[in-house]
Amino acid sequence: MVKLRRILTFCYPPIARLKAFLHARLVPKHFPIAYKLAVIMTLLISTSMILLGIVIVNNQTQLLQKQMNHFAETVVEQLADNSKELVMSDDILSLMVVISNLGAQDNILGAVIYAEDGQILASSGVIPDDEIYRLYNHSKEDENKKNHFQLPWKTNSATGQLVSAISYITPIKFQNIIAGHALVTFSTSEIEQTILEMVQAIVTATIIMILIGVFVSLHMGRRITKPLHSLMNASREISSGNYKYQIKERRNDELGNLTEALNRMANGLLEKSQVENAFSRYVSKGVAKEIMGNLEHVHLGGRHVEGSVIFADIVGFTKLSERHSAEVITDVLNDYFSYISLATKMYLGTIDKYMGDCAMIVFGAPEEDKQHKLHAVYCAVMIQKLVERINEIRRKNNKLAVLFRIGINSGSMLAGNLGSNERMQYTVVGESVNLASRLQNIAEKNQIIISQEFYDDPDIQWRLKAKKHKSIHLRGIKKKVSTYVVTDVIALYQDKIDEQIDEILRIKPAA
Repeated sequence: MVKLRRILTFCYPPIARLKAFLHARLVPKHFPIAYKLAVIMTLLISTSMILLGIVIVNNQTQLLQKQMNHFAETVVEQLADNSKELVMSDDILSLMVVISNLGAQDNILGAVIYAEDGQILASSGVIPDDEIYRLYNHSKEDENKKNHFQLPWKTNSATGQLVSAISYITPIKFQNIIAGHALVTFSTSEIEQTILEMVQAIVTATIIMILIGVFVSLHMGRRITKPLHSLMNASREISSGNYKYQIKERRNDELGNLTEALNRMANGLLEKSQVENAFSRYVSKGVAKEIMGNLEHVHLGGRHVEGSVIFADIVGFTKLSERHSAEVITDVLNDYFSYISLATKMYLGTIDKYMGDCAMIVFGAPEEDKQHKLHAVYCAVMIQKLVERINEIRRKNNKLAVLFRIGINSGSMLAGNLGSNERMQYTVVGESVNLASRLQNIAEKNQIIISQEFYDDPDIQWRLKAKKHKSIHLRGIKKKVSTYVVTDVIALYQDKIDEQIDEILRIKPAA
């Protein structure tokens, strides 16, 4: 038993692999419903026609056999009745005439008149061997078979072909005395041919019905699956974000109800997408997605996170506003802030808000970012260089150019929905955020100011080019804050930032 188990355990992996291989090869990954219906209809029609054919052939065979038996028994009884006086009078010539006339019929192969002892008195056509007479004598002991006896056998025709035959034999009685026996041999070829033609007709009808069934089932399957294909196409379009896709076909059945439900769902998703897109113009897409995905759980509150904040402010904006029209200032703000937004996305930042001429950018919230410091510095350097490139283009086009000053800081901050139940805003607050704003206020044009603590991070320091700046005393902070001015990143990352700026300008060429 243990040995058998080991053999089965050894053989199981190859068998399992072979089974998996055959399943992968023979079972298609996608089998349309129309084809499934065709197969089911074909099997149903084939089974029904085969069963019906078997019943019809069996009934017709029994009916033809009964008719054959009745006809043969009638013929052999007539022969026995016509021959009894001739046998008693030993009129062999008349017996030959009777038998010859009987053998002239198409379906009778031969006839024989036997004496009481089995001696042949007259014969015509095919004569069976003595075996049938011996069996007949043996059957006379059975009271139920003493009047008639039949035996199928094979014989050769005049052309040498094997012919199926059946012989019927009955006693010749004269006043309850058996004077002899009459035998007539019939051909069963006609019955066999009739049965064969019947089978052929049933097979032909079955094939025709199968072909009609396949055609009808395929046609019906396509009509039934047509709305399913429309539903599949709609689901693919909706999954890919095409919420405007609608199924125009209308039906008054279950598929019609499903179609209407899918159209309503697409309309709902379209409305949600439009609301989310509109909402994301006022807040970041990350915040909009989080809020739209958890509408039931939107409430006041927040959580402490480790993040970084950039404040990027236009230098001398008040004077610019006084010297230029509102249209020019609006164009300047929208133009520069759109580039800042593209730079922010490249470093996983979030535009928290625009405060007049100042952009507040957050890294590490609402989505966690373990490299928020590094991304904040790189983003600030990119903004500085991007503004320089944009200014060159705008000056060539005689347009107003502006300069930015930037402050960066990182640390623990509170991130969440702040405000009131009637009006709230997702933002970050805390001392680290306030310090970033104050660093931006002391920065001069084209300067990026960071704190000593920010610069001392070993993961940041070696990636920057920075120089010591002044120490400042800030309100609410006892100790003076030492600051650094970031002039650039190391050469290893300069080319990458330049490539990213080129990409931004390809996305949105400066005017």
